[in-house]
Amino acid sequence: MNAVVPFSSALRERSSSAHSSSEHAGFMADLINGSGTREDYVALVTQHWFIYEALESATERMRADPVASVFISDKLTRLPALEADLAFLIGPDWRDRIAPLPTTQAYVSRIRRVAATWPGGFVAHHYTRYLGDLSGGIFIGRLMQRRFGFDTNGIGFYLFHDIADPKAFKCVYREQLDAAPWDDAEKERVIDEVLVAYRFNTELFEDLARAKASQVA
Repeated sequence: MNAVVPFSSALRERSSSAHSSSEHAGFMADLINGSGTREDYVALVTQHWFIYEALESATERMRADPVASVFISDKLTRLPALEADLAFLIGPDWRDRIAPLPTTQAYVSRIRRVAATWPGGFVAHHYTRYLGDLSGGIFIGRLMQRRFGFDTNGIGFYLFHDIADPKAFKCVYREQLDAAPWDDAEKERVIDEVLVAYRFNTELFEDLARAKASQVA
C-alpha cells in the first residue's frame, strides 16, 4: 500500500525546479555572488513594493475567508518595512521616483485577479512569497547587509522581528496546507498557481536585467 504524500510535500517537490530556476536567474545570482550593485538591490526592493502592496491588500480582503484566513498572520506583513527601506535607500520622495516594470505589472494584476475570487489561488501566491522570504530571503538579507554596509535600515524587508523561529513557523504553515479542505483537483490548481508565481519571479529578474542593460547602453 502506497503512503499518502502530504500536500505540502507534493507542492514543494513539484515546484522545486521552478524555485531553483527563479533563485538562480542571472540578476539574482549576481546580487548573491557579489557582482550586483547597490543600485541593483534598490531596483529589486522597488519592485517588491508593488508586489507586496497587491498581496497585502488581497490579504485584508481574505481575512474573512474560512480557508485563506488560516494562513494569514500579521507577523508576515512586509509593506511597512519595504516603505521604510525605500525611504532610506531612495529618500522621502521615493513614491514619486519608482515605477513597476512590465512583469511586475502583470504579476500584480494576476495577484489582484486571483485573490478577488479564488482563496486557493491567494494561498498559492501567499505561500510562494512568504515561505520564500522566511527561507532564502533571510539569507539574502544578511548578504546585502554585509555587502552594502547596512545596519537594519535598508534590509527591514528581510527581518522578521516577530517570528522567533522561522523553521517552526514554516512547519506550522505546511501543516495548515495539509489540513486545507481541498480535493485533488483543487490541489492541482493550487500547485499550478504556485508555478505561475515562480514564473513571474523568474521573469521579473529577467526584466530587471534588461532594465539594467538599457541604462548601461
